[in-house]
Amino acid sequence: MDSSKKIIDKLSKKAATKQEVFRVSKSAFNSLKEVAKKLSNDLESQISPLDKNVEVKYTDKGEFEIEIKFSGDTLIFHMHTNTFSFDKTHQIWSSKYVKEDKYRAYCGVINVYNFLSDSFKYQRENDLGFLLGRIFINKDQHFFTDGTNKMGFLYNDFEHSVLNKNILKSIIEELMLNAMDFELITPQFKDVQVVSVHQVMEMSKKMKLKTSKKLGYRFNSEK
Repeated sequence: MDSSKKIIDKLSKKAATKQEVFRVSKSAFNSLKEVAKKLSNDLESQISPLDKNVEVKYTDKGEFEIEIKFSGDTLIFHMHTNTFSFDKTHQIWSSKYVKEDKYRAYCGVINVYNFLSDSFKYQRENDLGFLLGRIFINKDQHFFTDGTNKMGFLYNDFEHSVLNKNILKSIIEELMLNAMDFELITPQFKDVQVVSVHQVMEMSKKMKLKTSKKLGYRFNSEK
């Protein structure tokens, strides 16, 4: 096969698959928006009579991002616009489903981050958020998740799991529970013992002392 035919072959298969994955992922993200908005409104109506100071708020941040704020926690759902495959050591390649069609391994991804709500309220730009989970979706609407707690094993049957609104609701609820289970932990004294004049001045202006939750394991960046 000459080069031009190879290019046409890849465009008709790989490139076309990636475009289809994007369309399916975008549709799934639009469904997630609908589910997240309804769930937020339902939770807000239930918590408001109990405590008017506790807020559950959904915000559409654009075509590829939404936000759910619930009291001290904020979840950011972000759909990446690119299509991804996996390292050859990934377990996805051992699936009969993928072995039958390697293009089933191409997936769109929705990343879900957890931040402290005060980080946005007080514009603390140095504050850290943590990735709680990822949703991977292929051209057939099959999906799996990875992440903290149940997100790491609750939905791992890629061959048979097809994404729908009921599943999206369960995923959002699980992520909200995960976020609320992780407590804000004070840093060790030695880590905040020395502060520069510049840091104090900046802290006074925008409260920029770095804050984050400490999850139940160490991240690669901390090792």
